[in-house]
Amino acid sequence: VQLQASGGGLVQAGGSLRLSCAASGDIFRIDDMGWYRRAPGKQRDLVATITNGGSTNYADSVKGRFTISRDNAKNTVYLQMNSLKPEDTAVYYCKGRDSYAPYDYWGQGTQVTVSS
Repeated sequence: VQLQASGGGLVQAGGSLRLSCAASGDIFRIDDMGWYRRAPGKQRDLVATITNGGSTNYADSVKGRFTISRDNAKNTVYLQMNSLKPEDTAVYYCKGRDSYAPYDYWGQGTQVTVSS
């Protein structure tokens, strides 16, 4: 399984970005997917997750601003980020959980920078 993240960039505070994560390979192995982020000098934290059935979970810091979704036909998960704040600046990673083994697949990360 390979995960390819894209869509990061530089945006002003209050702006929006949409991240995409495309899965390829043995995609039948993946069930839950999610987005995580690592800010400079901090640990990697959960942003949002989504199950195969579409149930979602969000970090408190992004509730009401970010929306996670997935298109199973395109094997892609998205993160729509609105009302961005400078504290959202981080490298964002997508993750896919293997439903057959205790293993997680990670994308390469995409940089999001929010200027004040």
